[in-house]
Amino acid sequence: MNYTQNEKIMSITERILVVGTHIAKEVQDARIFDYRAIELGKVKSFENTDDGL
Repeated sequence: MNYTQNEKIMSITERILVVGTHIAKEVQDARIFDYRAIELGKVKSFENTDDGL
């Protein structure tokens, strides 16, 4: 599917949560946002191990 950036943005509704992750060798960080790009909660960090995931 070839969507323009605006079409992708318009497809985000109030029922959608966006999760952003930073993947690194040892520690991962994750954040969650609502459809208005308001951050919900704090950054969550976890180790890149079986237990951390």
